[in-house]
Amino acid sequence: MRLNKFIAACGICSRRDADKLIMAGRVKVNGKIADTGLQVSETDEVLVDDKKIGTVNKHVVLAYYKPVGVVCTERDAHAEKTVISEIKYDRRVTYAGRLDKDSEGLLLLTDDGNLINAMMRGANMHEKEYEVEVDKNLTGDFLKKLSQGVYLEELDKTTRPCSVTRTGKKSFKIIITQGLNRQIRRMCAALGAEVVSLKRIRVMTVTLSDMNIKAGEYKVLSNLEMQKLYRAAGLELQ
Repeated sequence: MRLNKFIAACGICSRRDADKLIMAGRVKVNGKIADTGLQVSETDEVLVDDKKIGTVNKHVVLAYYKPVGVVCTERDAHAEKTVISEIKYDRRVTYAGRLDKDSEGLLLLTDDGNLINAMMRGANMHEKEYEVEVDKNLTGDFLKKLSQGVYLEELDKTTRPCSVTRTGKKSFKIIITQGLNRQIRRMCAALGAEVVSLKRIRVMTVTLSDMNIKAGEYKVLSNLEMQKLYRAAGLELQ
């Protein structure tokens, strides 16, 4: 198995971030600083920041209802509330897909780096659904432009076409298949509206309403729920 895949399978991080750790010289295999592309097996001793790592027999996925004010970060020492510190789970887990501080809703966390990698790969077109309220009355033209794709000048990117459904004078649901930084807020701003509230209600096969959790709570996905998620991600649950 390639070293970056092994690190991901241990739940340390995604393969991409594993490559960064290797390139930074923070990974050792059998006492030697590792090179990218190295092949390893279960018999090799792999250390990340001088701590031995190994694969787990059974992975876990958490569905967490992130409240407004909690930050998706593991490195910001100045953040008052972070996802990891709020959950206090007894195993190291990492989130797949951020929610900004001012947003709330469903966040999936897991110790399976391969699942994170599959979920985060933009080419896989995985769906995420949101409830959004803005500061102005919606028009048909506004909703049409959202659904057709919006050019974001600061990112020099045009968003993919998406599904948009009006739910009120100033509110709508939107299903996107991208994960650009603050994407929905940027899309609305480009069309002259400011997001008042934003809530993620679904990630792929996992729906917040089905989890029966309140803001700040989490649920460990059942084996059946995990099977559906892994299947949607193109993986097989071990």
